Amino acid sequence: MQNLLSSENITLDHSGTLEQHLDDTMKNPAIVGVLCTDAQGHNLGCRGSLSDEHGGVVSVLAKQAASLTKDPTDSPTVCLESDSGNILVRTHGTITLAVHKMAS
Repeated sequence: MQNLLSSENITLDHSGTLEQHLDDTMKNPAIVGVLCTDAQGHNLGCRGSLSDEHGGVVSVLAKQAASLTKDPTDSPTVCLESDSGNILVRTHGTITLAVHKMAS
């Protein structure tokens, strides 16, 4: 698969397992959580501050953001900003990825 959030250097491809990619992502000290869901919001894997309970919300946010664009091939990135950090959400195909970054 293609790079989902290129600014975070997160890739999901056939060279490794999803679990390994999640672990590698968490090695970045700025990232405190990562979550991957399927199209129905079912958890495919998570680490840190993002857990199973966030899967449905993350999936719905990505779907609602996609409905705001007229281009069906466009995959917008949702950024939820707070004083404690940002959560970036993006869908590629049937997989949705959320990354929780600490504020810098």
